Amino acid sequence: MAIKVLPAQARPVEKRPVAPAQAERIRRVQRLTAYALLVLASAASLLPLLWMLTTALKPAGAVLEFPPRFLPDVFTWSNFPDAWTALPFNTFLVNSVVVTTLSIVGNLISCILPAYAFARLRSRMRGMAFALMLGTMMIPAQVVIVPRFLLFSKLDLVDTFWPLFLPNFFGTALYIFLLRQFFTTIPQELVEAARIDGAGELRILWRIMIPLSKPAIATVTLLSFVGAWGEYIDPLIYLRSTENYTIPLGISLFRGQYADDYNLMMAVSILALVPVIVVFLAAQKYFIRGIMLTGMAGR
Repeated sequence: MAIKVLPAQARPVEKRPVAPAQAERIRRVQRLTAYALLVLASAASLLPLLWMLTTALKPAGAVLEFPPRFLPDVFTWSNFPDAWTALPFNTFLVNSVVVTTLSIVGNLISCILPAYAFARLRSRMRGMAFALMLGTMMIPAQVVIVPRFLLFSKLDLVDTFWPLFLPNFFGTALYIFLLRQFFTTIPQELVEAARIDGAGELRILWRIMIPLSKPAIATVTLLSFVGAWGEYIDPLIYLRSTENYTIPLGISLFRGQYADDYNLMMAVSILALVPVIVVFLAAQKYFIRGIMLTGMAGR
């Protein structure tokens, strides 16, 4: 029997096994490279915030120096109380807290119920209703500005807080989607066991779904807080009186009256960012877990 010899170029290339020590060195280099890239990306993201902070600590005459210096010679901590008391920011803070709290409550109430219905209740039209709900995410927010303003004008609610938080009590498609995706990760056996024991749908939602969905609820709460706290367009459209202004409108008013005091502008902007940073750090663990499990449910 003749043995057929393959040409040199057609012979399979044998892969040499990699030594464990060499494989560990390769993995270590890959990890270090990934960490270095993450550190550089984080530094690039934090640089504007750090520049804002150092500008807020500079004296008035050191802001426009050329060439600019990153750190001032003297840290002027008095810029923060001076900026905060230049306008009634305590009133603006209370207004923002009220609007933000009511917006969060409205989003949680109006989004948890339909999310549970889309995740667990059986209906012939459930898929179509869910698709229509997702379709509303494609409608730009600018499209509904004029109709909504005309509606609240007819109801005589302009220059009140109602237009700022009332729409949140009618549901937000993105939050409903996030909650629905998380609800689908909860085992169906728990729901069926509760139904066998005679529990109704609202009791199942309150006793089983909500306690097991703290990451998703924290995610919706955080996103709703950030959106309501930093909202500028709606307060600009509906609020007329200065005593009703929120923090973003107060900063805009401050910029108009103290346009040349960049250090004070940066100081009041830093103070407005503090609640967002604190809330994010407090809910970071639940936020990351909620996003991860929601993504896993969508696979």
